[in-house]
Amino acid sequence: MTISPRALGTSLPAVFPIGLGCMGMSEFYGPSDDAESLATLARALELGVMLYDTADTYGLGANEALLGRFIAEGGAGRRARMVVATKFGIVREAGKYERRIDNSPNYIRAACEASLQRLGVEQID
Repeated sequence: MTISPRALGTSLPAVFPIGLGCMGMSEFYGPSDDAESLATLARALELGVMLYDTADTYGLGANEALLGRFIAEGGAGRRARMVVATKFGIVREAGKYERRIDNSPNYIRAACEASLQRLGVEQID
């Protein structure tokens, strides 16, 4: 069976239908290990995975920072081979399980700016 890339809108490169969800690299499934997570990201890229999914709520931003570290360590060439997706809207506080939804324009702008900083990129794909 051959898997072919698929269009993701009109302005992004075609991507394979299998991406890497990064949530478990920072919480939810037991202790995380940055070295193991970075190795997983590297292997995924080596195998042709192009789409990497994260969110500002995963690890309270730590997940985006980890993905940003991976991107930075590989230079511009690495970033050019990746499509980075992130999400926002679920607001959490450290040490609490409580969550709330905020999709207000002000929160969206602030969340996107914070994600860009943590990811170390100029745009979210």
